[in-house]
Amino acid sequence: MLTGGVPAGFGGRNTGAEIGISNSGHFVYTSNRGHDSIAVFSVNPTDHSLRFVETMSAQGKTPTNFALDPSGAYLVAGNEGSDSMVVFRVDQETGHLTPTGEVELNVLGPACLLFVPAQ
Repeated sequence: MLTGGVPAGFGGRNTGAEIGISNSGHFVYTSNRGHDSIAVFSVNPTDHSLRFVETMSAQGKTPTNFALDPSGAYLVAGNEGSDSMVVFRVDQETGHLTPTGEVELNVLGPACLLFVPAQ
């Protein structure tokens, strides 16, 4: 049983932070502070209900914010509690997240991530 994408056996305090929708509208992503994870849900195209897909470790503490890149191929999580940003590949067919191994450390409290077009 899951609540908000956090396993029922998790006994710690957890709060949600960011909610994001894939460009396609097929997936919803949420960050869980406490459980330190990103939950993935698929969207039913008929009634718009959500179905749990997976919970992925944010690979850091207190994932306050994340951003999906404009192509929808990557999700970057800002882990405020560990001063890090972690890049995940997004499977656009299933919504699954895969860590790329790209981690930026010593990013002081990343609380807001945005993709800005290059000028």
